[in-house]
Amino acid sequence: MIGVASLARIAARTPRSRAEARRYAAAGFLARALANPATVIGTLIVLALILAAALAPVLAPYDPIDQVLNDRLQAPGAEHFLGTDHLGRDILSRILYGARITLAVVLSVAVIVGPVGLAIGIAAGYFGGRVDAVLMGLTDIVMAFPRLVLALALAAVLGPGIGNAVVAIAVTGWPAYARLARAEAKLVREREFVQAARLAGASDLRILVLHVAPLCLSSVIVRLTLDMAGVILIFAGLGFLGLGAQAPAPEWGAMVATGRDYIIDQWWVATLPGAAIFVVSMGFNLLGDGLRDVLDPRAQTGGEA
Repeated sequence: MIGVASLARIAARTPRSRAEARRYAAAGFLARALANPATVIGTLIVLALILAAALAPVLAPYDPIDQVLNDRLQAPGAEHFLGTDHLGRDILSRILYGARITLAVVLSVAVIVGPVGLAIGIAAGYFGGRVDAVLMGLTDIVMAFPRLVLALALAAVLGPGIGNAVVAIAVTGWPAYARLARAEAKLVREREFVQAARLAGASDLRILVLHVAPLCLSSVIVRLTLDMAGVILIFAGLGFLGLGAQAPAPEWGAMVATGRDYIIDQWWVATLPGAAIFVVSMGFNLLGDGLRDVLDPRAQTGGEA
């Protein structure tokens, strides 16, 4: 029979064991992430975007909206490392400050579509029946339209501007997360611990928040990371068409639009902002692919399903 002293020792060791387990899990995640080239490269590119946005006032050699007509359309050189545009504005400075706009849009869209899609998806998957039919019917209506076309239509109705572009992209983006969360929730609701919580008298809201949502979160995070490349491309497309950030804001899509008239002789005006869009989109895609591999349960159990 276990004595009081033994129980005390076991209770004292339990929090420490849990803390050690969390440390081991974190160390294993970090080891798998560092061993995955896609995760490392994608993380470096995303970190470069964050640093460029945070340090733009320090790194930018010129004011991004300062027009010097005597320096218009200068080729990349010692004075302007990436050249100037048709108004004599330094392209490197505009790309650095454009990273701020891009990062702000990415974060804003993620903050909206992730929680909204997760909430709708887990509610539909957990309750089923009429709730599932209504929520998934609404999801199917939104998904019936091509995302870019619907975003363009909403942005045109709302009017040009960064805020309206974020709303247009978010409204067209949440259904994919709802579908994913619904599939995960339908599996989780049949698990033993959920049944036990229900029998113990836990409310549906408590079960959804404490038991269902955390197990659906990793899939939503991976989907968010993969989707950010699409968000950047859609926002750049809106900017290209004049429905995103308005002049003189240094937005990459708008910079490509203004530079297309000079693409033959002054290639750098449109090509370099386009390269920034490509590299950052590729970075988010690589990061998402890497996280999907790292968070795969089969990767954590040595390949066992």
